[in-house]
Amino acid sequence: MAENSVPSMDYAEHEKTYSGFIAFSKLGVVTVLNFMLCLLVFGFGGAWASVIGTVGVLASLLACAIGLFMGQNGWRPAAIVLVVFGLLTVLSVS
Repeated sequence: MAENSVPSMDYAEHEKTYSGFIAFSKLGVVTVLNFMLCLLVFGFGGAWASVIGTVGVLASLLACAIGLFMGQNGWRPAAIVLVVFGLLTVLSVS
């Protein structure tokens, strides 16, 4: 009779991979929201829209790069940029 030689599952490694996937997904969603806000500024902004949008894109890229190295809390720098840039956008329109 053939023996079952399949190794058992490494659940610790699966949990680690899943946790990394969730952290990367959070960072990706917040970064995409940042870029959407920058596109909104480019599309509907006034005279300074290109400058403000460019600063927003660069800040989003920097926050995403920092977030990649932070691990589980990597979405926080991008979220801070989203909130600050969103407030600046709303205040500049008013």
